Amino acid sequence: MIICRSPMRISFFGGGTDFPKWYLENEGLVISTSIDKYCYITCRFLPNIFNYNYRLRYFFSEEVKNVNDIKHPSFREVLRKFSTKKNILELVHNADLPAMSGLGSSSSSTVSAINALNALLKKKISKEHLAKEAINIEQNILKDHVGSQDQIIASYGGFNLIEFKKNKKFIVRPITNQKNINSIETSILLIYTGLQRNASVVEKDKLINFKKNEQYYKNIYDITKHVYSNLVSKNFDLKNFGKLLSEQWKNKKALSKFVTNKLIDEIYDEGMRLGASGGKLLGAGNGGFLLFICDRKSKLKISKSLKNFFNTKIKFSYKGSEILKIRK
Repeated sequence: MIICRSPMRISFFGGGTDFPKWYLENEGLVISTSIDKYCYITCRFLPNIFNYNYRLRYFFSEEVKNVNDIKHPSFREVLRKFSTKKNILELVHNADLPAMSGLGSSSSSTVSAINALNALLKKKISKEHLAKEAINIEQNILKDHVGSQDQIIASYGGFNLIEFKKNKKFIVRPITNQKNINSIETSILLIYTGLQRNASVVEKDKLINFKKNEQYYKNIYDITKHVYSNLVSKNFDLKNFGKLLSEQWKNKKALSKFVTNKLIDEIYDEGMRLGASGGKLLGAGNGGFLLFICDRKSKLKISKSLKNFFNTKIKFSYKGSEILKIRK
């Protein structure tokens, strides 16, 4: 039995520039971190006694003989590519937080499945290869409208600047100024809107309007570049970090009418009214978690005012996808 976990993530800056449609012509930049909330995959061989070859447990349960009959898209393609027909396999998925909430859980589960299956088959896979395989499955095989950052963050872990090159290569640059990172970590407040959404639907609409939105993507790229310079300096300004998050949120909202809605705007406005220095919705848009940057006093005020909405404490994580347990 193999147990693998891969972290969810917070993407601070650069979301949108990690889409091939942008970075293959312009290059992309993302500042993000993995967090201590995870997707888990348990994978094992089963004895040759059942009347199926694949047993899956996630939100639904599946027991099928043919891999083509698996309904879960990414698990089907991972099993198609990495499993063997000689064995009966069980794959079970669990997660610390809800799916479709802007924390990259979909890619995290894909990365975990690839990592777990390779470990079960006693094959080694590097972090780079792991990320590339997940990107290939989601973008090229499933044709999902997703970017390339989530698969990388889930594979590598850490607080990073990720550069996307025109030649399809990516570079992960760890940000090591721990004082600045700690300052951000203690200032974060995550508020769950209670709304779950299909990120691919929102992103598809953004890409349809890609040409007319080029300036907004350029703004997002330039903001990310500016923030990185501040993050690695000794004169880091947390309030300015928050203000630039809000500036990026304005640009992100301009990409599609589906990015925000009345409830999201009301929660965001309340957080800002009660003293947050800045904030944004995580993920593609239209639901999930709102991120605020605020001092301790403002954090208490916002939490109290928005007590009907779930909020969770998080810490940054640094390990990426890892095999937790191997049992014979």
